Amino acid sequence: MSCCFCFSGDKLSPEERKGKYGDLWGQYADNEQNFRVKLCGAPCAEPCCWMGSMVCGPCAQYKIRHMALNHAEPGSGWKNYTCCQGMFGGCCCIQPGNLGEDTCPRCCMCAEGLCCPGMAVSASQSMIMQQYNLGLDEDDVRLIRCNNCLQCLAVVASCLNICIDCEGDDEVVSLINLVADITFCCVSGCMTARVYHEIKEREKEAPERFQIER
Repeated sequence: MSCCFCFSGDKLSPEERKGKYGDLWGQYADNEQNFRVKLCGAPCAEPCCWMGSMVCGPCAQYKIRHMALNHAEPGSGWKNYTCCQGMFGGCCCIQPGNLGEDTCPRCCMCAEGLCCPGMAVSASQSMIMQQYNLGLDEDDVRLIRCNNCLQCLAVVASCLNICIDCEGDDEVVSLINLVADITFCCVSGCMTARVYHEIKEREKEAPERFQIER
């Protein structure tokens, strides 16, 4: 992840706060408090969670969302679950809250983690950020910018590969896509591990509040 340090750690600009993802992260950009562990430090703080979330992402997102929901309201189970917790809006007939969450929240969460892993981990992290008014540190901003840049580069390269036929272009595009996928996997793993660490540490500080069996 050394390439991340090529990107600025300055606060998100007004342009970067536009769109669904921009709106989501922009609301935390000015908060002064941060997570107890930086994003790049999450693999060291919670190595098993970090590796597990990369080996089986959907299972990790299922677990971390259940933890976040019951951290916000102990003993609530899946009662407060909606698809991506409604943080990204909907599209056409796909609207959070109308996808069968009331009748089968576990299946819906499995589908969310499988089909929308990026949104799933972002929603779980946002729940904790909202609850404790946490902001984005320099590592967050750098990794967000790095990941977004690589994802855009992968899309552009794939489009150019369709339009232009050059010798070796398939290998180059495959390499770019591989780097983008690995970066996404590592970043989402870091986010999952950090949310897990934050919940665990806060529940240690106030165990009496979380004694209800889940």
